[in-house]
Amino acid sequence: MDGDTIRELKVKGYVEPPKLSNLLKLDPYLSQHKLEICRRYTEFDKRLKEIESNEGLAKFTRSYKNFGVNVREDNSVYCKEWAPNAEAVFLRGDFNGWNRVSHPYKKLDFGKWELTIPPKEDGSCAIAHNSRLKVVILTKVGEMVDRNSPWARYVLPSDQSTIFDQIFYNPPESERYIFKYPKPQKPENLKIYECHVGISSPEYKVASYDYFADNMIRRIKNQGYNAIQVMAIMEHAYYASFGYQVTSFFAPSSRFGTPDAFKRLVDEAHKEGIFVLLDVIHSHACKNVADGLNQFDGSNGCFMHDGPRGEHSLWDSRLFDYTQWETLRFLLSNSRYWLEEYNVDGYRFDAITSMLYHTHGIGHGFSGDYNEYFGMNTDTESITYLQLANYVIHENFPNALTIAEDVSGMPALCRPVSEGGVGFDYRLGMAIPDKWIKVLKEERDEDWNIGDIVHTLTNRRWMEKTVAYVESHDQALVGDKTIAFWLMDKEMYDFMSCLSPLTQIIDRGLSLHKIIRLLTHGLGGEAWLNFIGNEFGHPEWLDFPREGNNSSYHYARRQFNLVEDQLLRYRFLNNFDRAMNLTEEKFNWLGSGDSGYVSWKHEDDKTIVFERAKCVFVFNFHSTKSFPDYRIGVGNPGKYKIVLDSDEEQFGGHNRLDHNVEYFTSPESYGGRYHSMLVYIPNRVAFVLAPVE
Repeated sequence: MDGDTIRELKVKGYVEPPKLSNLLKLDPYLSQHKLEICRRYTEFDKRLKEIESNEGLAKFTRSYKNFGVNVREDNSVYCKEWAPNAEAVFLRGDFNGWNRVSHPYKKLDFGKWELTIPPKEDGSCAIAHNSRLKVVILTKVGEMVDRNSPWARYVLPSDQSTIFDQIFYNPPESERYIFKYPKPQKPENLKIYECHVGISSPEYKVASYDYFADNMIRRIKNQGYNAIQVMAIMEHAYYASFGYQVTSFFAPSSRFGTPDAFKRLVDEAHKEGIFVLLDVIHSHACKNVADGLNQFDGSNGCFMHDGPRGEHSLWDSRLFDYTQWETLRFLLSNSRYWLEEYNVDGYRFDAITSMLYHTHGIGHGFSGDYNEYFGMNTDTESITYLQLANYVIHENFPNALTIAEDVSGMPALCRPVSEGGVGFDYRLGMAIPDKWIKVLKEERDEDWNIGDIVHTLTNRRWMEKTVAYVESHDQALVGDKTIAFWLMDKEMYDFMSCLSPLTQIIDRGLSLHKIIRLLTHGLGGEAWLNFIGNEFGHPEWLDFPREGNNSSYHYARRQFNLVEDQLLRYRFLNNFDRAMNLTEEKFNWLGSGDSGYVSWKHEDDKTIVFERAKCVFVFNFHSTKSFPDYRIGVGNPGKYKIVLDSDEEQFGGHNRLDHNVEYFTSPESYGGRYHSMLVYIPNRVAFVLAPVE
């Protein structure tokens, strides 16, 4: 740094991130905001030191071992809560005949309360396994209200209503699941299967953890994925919220099975070498009072911001106050809990854009101007929390990874905290699915702007890894459309049988579905994501049972039976998805550190050529034109052969390419490359060439 900056840092008392120079080398434009980066790092550093000096980070982030309701080694039950606005706190449940006042908590300093229930005379626990419990809060206005502990590990709907009760989950040792398999190493070429346990069966029901472990893990492994991103695990009272209105942050959803059943699912994934990521929602919480976190102690400011800042206007949910000591305890412990207790491997943090800005990104079209990221609209209290969360995760679990769902493009979001970044490993490439939907919805094939598509796929921050995807759960939900639906919805129900004619719409749909996904997979990022069912063009949207659809499960399932039917064309898309992943596994373009070199993008021909990890990717999006002897540029000279071809018969194609042909480069430069070769590119076809060793 220059002398003036160093002096200003000293005057303001800011702490410089130890590796800030790394960040500024990667992006010199950040130099004009280095004081703000240092100010943010100072807030993180101050909070971290406060935690270390007051309680110690390890103890602080393992608070789930003391808060809530916990069984001690002597079978006593220790209960602890933070309820600063409560006049009194009690525990009631099956164990005491639901007496409201027989088991009062003792008041401690700083709004905390504790209760110890000794074991029975025979040494057994005074509360039976699977008993129902409620924490009773005497509020400032004299009301006695039932709550679930924010730290509850297991909750179930009440027998009398849909409100969830806390369950005392303390199975005997013989019934507790013991992990058998080691955690897999973090994949460098991350291929994520985004999934939801409840919808994973073709049947009209909520599928279970055991069903998923026994049926889906092998399917996902066979498809060539090395990671799963499991949605809706943290308990949510309303199934149709897709898990994004969390009511119990420490409880795996009981509608899929027991906590031990979820442990088995994680272990079965690890047995197959599959990395397990959870969706984590630390941006907001469900408004439910009776069985959620909201107004736990009878006040509006417990864990949350009071007033308008504590309300999300679009989601009708509550927003955390990240300056509260106990909110940090709760959320940082939650970040550690699932990694430690359930052996998961990392997280995809939801709704990061909402956290990063005071406006929550509502109505904000981010232009990329750096002043948008380092101005007054940025909520640096949230950034401090995210830096702390990533620090806790990566310091204690070096093999773990975190993914940020951010649409704004915040610089340094995916750089280490030690550089002044926020600390995530990846960000979701959210502009990519938006681009594909736009061109499919609004433009004819002939009008697609090839250069604009390539720009969207390559427009990502240098050395900040991106997860590329064509569609996620967002596009599968009712009210939206998947890529398969945009392409083929007029005829998907009548002409996906191999016994029916191959219509122009189905032929176009199959072709574009494959090459759109391959282009995104190959060029869009350093990781790949697919949502459950989209790999084979699932024919229906996703809609959970609710009043508006007569509580139907018809759309809350995935019809894998369609893939297994050899007379249906869905298997062609499924086959290509598998081949695409297995080809990547062999050549490792996602983890190569090579972001790809685009040598050709031709608007009239609708062709794209790029190289990545020594492979040459060739695309022809033209609806009618095929090109014999089409010259393409190549960086590395030698002999090449086709290793993936979207036009193969097993992928529903027309077998127009001869895989026995060997392609030799010539010293003639072309497309900015020193070498070139001639290839045949049929219309609406993509293929990948690899050097012959």
